[in-house]
Amino acid sequence: MAEYTAGRKDAGADASPSASHLESRRSFLGALVGLGSVFVGALLSVPLIRFALFPLLRRTTELKSSPVGELGEFSSLTDPVLKTIQIEQVDGWRKIISEKAVYVTKDSQGNLRVLTSVCPHLGCTVPWNKDRRQFTCPCHGAVFAADGARISGPSRRGMDTLETSVEGGQLQARFQYFRQLVADKEVIG
Repeated sequence: MAEYTAGRKDAGADASPSASHLESRRSFLGALVGLGSVFVGALLSVPLIRFALFPLLRRTTELKSSPVGELGEFSSLTDPVLKTIQIEQVDGWRKIISEKAVYVTKDSQGNLRVLTSVCPHLGCTVPWNKDRRQFTCPCHGAVFAADGARISGPSRRGMDTLETSVEGGQLQARFQYFRQLVADKEVIG
């Protein structure tokens, strides 16, 4: 029995270096798998983080000018003319093309102006009344002159003008939304 225990001690002594070698190999492989997992997780998280942050980093709406019509169309303008423009809105990942009604008119100096058809009181669409030669809001009775100036009613300001430019003989307008129920024109989008 002494031989058996002595043999066991010798076998145990031989197994110790081998066991520590296995332990170091297992810990190395465990560290390698852990490092690989962190690397793969980081690679997979980059698109997810970019997807989540994209709407925050990009402007909500890019403002571009839209063609209203040829300048020649508006040379002999006596009454406001209703035109429909297409605007392109980029909201997050969506790209929306919508149509908005605008009026082309002349101011007191004879310069072309583009007015939004949205009432600055509560946002109703304001039609041109040809018989009265004025804009009349059907919702609350606000009245505006042919150049968009406020005449009467609950609106606290005149109709909102849009920024215009001329490119290649085309009248261009940049559509914007304005805050309602305030006396000063304030862009909101």
